[in-house]
Amino acid sequence: MQLIRNGSQPSVKGPEEFFTGTVRIDMPFKGSGDAKISGGIVTFEPGARSAWHTHPLGQVLIVTSGKGWTQCEGEPIVEINAGDIIICPPGHKHWHGATPTTSMTHIALQETLDGKAVDWLQKVTDEEYLAGPPQ
Repeated sequence: MQLIRNGSQPSVKGPEEFFTGTVRIDMPFKGSGDAKISGGIVTFEPGARSAWHTHPLGQVLIVTSGKGWTQCEGEPIVEINAGDIIICPPGHKHWHGATPTTSMTHIALQETLDGKAVDWLQKVTDEEYLAGPPQ
């Protein structure tokens, strides 16, 4: 068994290539041996979001604090809150992040296929993001 203690790894800034705004990734991990799972705790400051992306084997997000938004291609933006669980199917184009005024933290879990857990696409434009969820 491997125990990764809270605070034992430095936080990592979300790469500008894949994120807009201030994003922090904590406790990144990968399964050992033949395990294909990977994940981490991701915090989005207000206005921050991921780029559009897909996961070859899907993704599970567990919102642990704050309020955020997520969107699947062709669907409206949806508000997500602490305690919500989002299950993204394999190959489903989506993005997720904070609202313009509230930060959001989630645990992200995904599996790798042929060594790849995510396929990054174009950034979410300000116009797409600021459309917000339907009122």
